[in-house]
Amino acid sequence: MSTLAGKIGVVFGVANKRSIAWAIAQSWKQAGATLAFTYQGDRLKENVEELAGTFGPDTMILPCDVTNDAQIASVFDAIRAKYGKLHLLLHSVAFAPREALEGTFLATSREAFRVAHDISAYSLVALSRAAEPLMTEGGSIVAMSYYGAEKVVPHYNVMGVAKASLEASTRYLAYDLGPKRIRVNCISAGPMNTLAARGIAGLTDMMKHYEAHAPLRRNVVPDELGATGTFLASDGAAAITGQVIYVDCGYQIMGM
Repeated sequence: MSTLAGKIGVVFGVANKRSIAWAIAQSWKQAGATLAFTYQGDRLKENVEELAGTFGPDTMILPCDVTNDAQIASVFDAIRAKYGKLHLLLHSVAFAPREALEGTFLATSREAFRVAHDISAYSLVALSRAAEPLMTEGGSIVAMSYYGAEKVVPHYNVMGVAKASLEASTRYLAYDLGPKRIRVNCISAGPMNTLAARGIAGLTDMMKHYEAHAPLRRNVVPDELGATGTFLASDGAAAITGQVIYVDCGYQIMGM
């Protein structure tokens, strides 16, 4: 299917082949989109170059630290110069210091709170603001969240609070950008064994718990997140904005 034929997109957050961002990027590509990728720091550059290179030798790959407004501006300047427009943006960026994901939320330092919110939530605002002038034909912005934004998940701590901020930001951005036909939504994925998730204590137990208690009695797989990301990017979701779409095998509906 070519539901995204002619669409130009930019992907923030690929770390390796297990990244949710990579699963969605592959699905967008298969649906016909032309994509650009960013990477954060030299440590991830080689991984992103190797993966994005499979999309073709002319695939745009750019450095971007989402806490640096000048780097954000450079990314969108480069997209403007090459394509002149933009339709899709994937925000799959989150970080909190490791010590803030252990022990209690009560022990969260001021600096850890600031860093988690800057990288995990404010970055969506900054990227959306930079993307808006290029989305002259409308667009779809998709961010990644998790159930810890809604309910307490032990050890998720400050990241849960930052994801709650991300989800609230999604709603306010959806309101601001709606008149320009730019939609903003979140996918709240079930736990997956990604590079980011491995920083959370008890990940293996969490995945076993989901498998035992979710209505579908299993964990979500990357292709399913890719399919949802493609749906939200497509005209099929033209009337959906400001929403959190749970892709977690039904776990979110459970009370006990």
